[in-house]
Amino acid sequence: MLEGGLEFPRGFVAQTARLGLRDAGDDFAVVMSKVPASSAGMFTQSLFAGPSVTLSRPRAASGRARAVAVVAKNANVANGEAGVRDAGELSELVAAGTGVDPEQIVIASTGVIGRPYPMEKIRSGLAGLRNAAYDRGPLDVARAIMTTDTVPKVSCQSAGRARVLGVAKGVGMIEPDMATMLAFVFTDAEAEPDLLGRLWRRAVDETFNCLSVDTDTSTSDTAVVLANGLGGPVAEAELAVALREVCRDLTMQLARDGEGATKLITVTVTGALDSRQARRVAKAVVNSPLVKTAVHGADPNWGRVAMAVGKCHDEKGIDPERVEIRFGDVEAYPARPGPEGLGALASAMKSDHVDITVDLGAGASSATVYGCDLSADYVRINADYTT
Repeated sequence: MLEGGLEFPRGFVAQTARLGLRDAGDDFAVVMSKVPASSAGMFTQSLFAGPSVTLSRPRAASGRARAVAVVAKNANVANGEAGVRDAGELSELVAAGTGVDPEQIVIASTGVIGRPYPMEKIRSGLAGLRNAAYDRGPLDVARAIMTTDTVPKVSCQSAGRARVLGVAKGVGMIEPDMATMLAFVFTDAEAEPDLLGRLWRRAVDETFNCLSVDTDTSTSDTAVVLANGLGGPVAEAELAVALREVCRDLTMQLARDGEGATKLITVTVTGALDSRQARRVAKAVVNSPLVKTAVHGADPNWGRVAMAVGKCHDEKGIDPERVEIRFGDVEAYPARPGPEGLGALASAMKSDHVDITVDLGAGASSATVYGCDLSADYVRINADYTT
């Protein structure tokens, strides 16, 4: 139970531990259901996917996973057969400490690529799992899985008599090619694996898959949901909304905490021919370094948004004469504001949440994507990441 009144849904318990992979604080977390659960997951499509992904993908897809275990600060990626063996041993160590079948444990790992697990530290750090109290709360777990995050990320919603709670981490190397970063959602709602998988894919597609910090896709992306049914049945529509809202809230938190970020950017494209087109154009805007730096400096250079839309030159139906661009309530194009209008535009861009809307005037579909500004701190963080 738990800090700030937050607690896991019925039947879920958690423990964290310090393995010594970071300078201070816990760097390992495990959350498990005390009863059988349904599961669903989405994972990176990177060709360099780490052993945690290749091991966990079929476990989540089985629909029977009931625990997740996360190692922070070490991705265990590109380490060959030794990395595969170490991931397997990690899974066995967690199984020994929790009593959960290793085939029902999803493991996740994030941090520097190419560094092998320090297995002696991991064996020593996990030796106490068997006798642990399993009394950690969601915020404890969210802190333990952080890498360059500056704040823990937790969200919770009700769904009938059940609850849906999620934790996430990730502030860099984020441009989803499935979901993105690490995200784990737990619910005591009753949901069969097929239904849970369908709702999860939809929730991820509308939220995490609409997030970008720096256009780079991690080798370790993992997004998993577990449902143990202790809260009883929930209407499908109600569960779908709760899952989506938890994921959306976590997406916003991740965008706000992007490496070096000072502002949240949302880009909504309306009037598209279809949702794919809307998302592509929105991503072109939110991923543009010139748009991101203009937002960072509150520079009312709205032409950078027009430039980003124009990059999608192979998209059908987009006519610049029908396009409209707004920053908040301020029309930038086709109004082409003068000095007074540019002042209003600059004021809108000084907010810590800059909302850009682009109407393509081509159809009836829309999409919203989430990102952040680009600051000098992003360069500093990543230039000095391993040194």
